[in-house]
Amino acid sequence: MAVEHVGDIMARQLLTLSQDATLKDAHDLMREKSIRHIPVVDKDSGKLLGVLTQKRMIATVMSLLADYGVSALERRERQVRVMDIIDSDFESVDAKAPLTEVVPFFLSNKHGCLTVVDQDGRLEGMVTSSDFVRLCAELLKERSKA
Repeated sequence: MAVEHVGDIMARQLLTLSQDATLKDAHDLMREKSIRHIPVVDKDSGKLLGVLTQKRMIATVMSLLADYGVSALERRERQVRVMDIIDSDFESVDAKAPLTEVVPFFLSNKHGCLTVVDQDGRLEGMVTSSDFVRLCAELLKERSKA
């Protein structure tokens, strides 16, 4: 198995939101698709604007619940723009980056995902800690056969 670069293990078919999406859109998408990270991209250029994490989404929902109660949650979620809660201070990597270079990112930052962008900042994919676990499982399986 010749897996050396981020592009070899990254997910390419991503669910994304545009900059005009709301917290309600994000909450529904995370719940329906069982995902923990949603890239937010400019709908015109495809450039990555930020990432909404499950942790940030839950914190915002909990704050809305505390402030307004359950009965107002859905209405309030529709009023919060994802652009107001995304993590816009994030690291990205090129698909050709060696996997050995991104491992320390996951170990030291405890982040669950790393976005992959082209030289113009357009989203190409995402690599997650789960992708590394899958790779590890495949490598261990191959090793046990040898």
